[in-house]
Amino acid sequence: MTTIEETTRRLGTVGHRLTGPRRAVLDAVDAARGPFTVEELCEALPAVGRATVFRTMKLLQELEIVCRVPLEDGSVRYQLSHGGHHHHLICGECGTVSEFNDPKLDGLIHENAVSQRFRLASHSLELYGRCAACLSRS
Repeated sequence: MTTIEETTRRLGTVGHRLTGPRRAVLDAVDAARGPFTVEELCEALPAVGRATVFRTMKLLQELEIVCRVPLEDGSVRYQLSHGGHHHHLICGECGTVSEFNDPKLDGLIHENAVSQRFRLASHSLELYGRCAACLSRS
């Protein structure tokens, strides 16, 4: 199933339509070659209002079509998500972001929360370093 088909299906399940402006945002997200900012989307879509781009990105994030990627410097980028709960490996050299999931790690996080009598609502984990491609160029 394509990103457009999946998004159309998910939008329908929560009572939304794939409008022209939402489609333009989704096409730009789908065409992105790597992590991007909402500002970059706004610049790439001058015919779509800023508020629409921001609202659409929020909706796509809620539907897990895109994921939020916090960078080491505090800035935030987004990318298409491969779905489900996952974590990120972020290369500080080339900017590549890879997703991974690890049920054992998630279990340890939950166990730590329980041991601290902490009710965990959610969590995210970003690991910063250098990817294999950048390491091989060194």
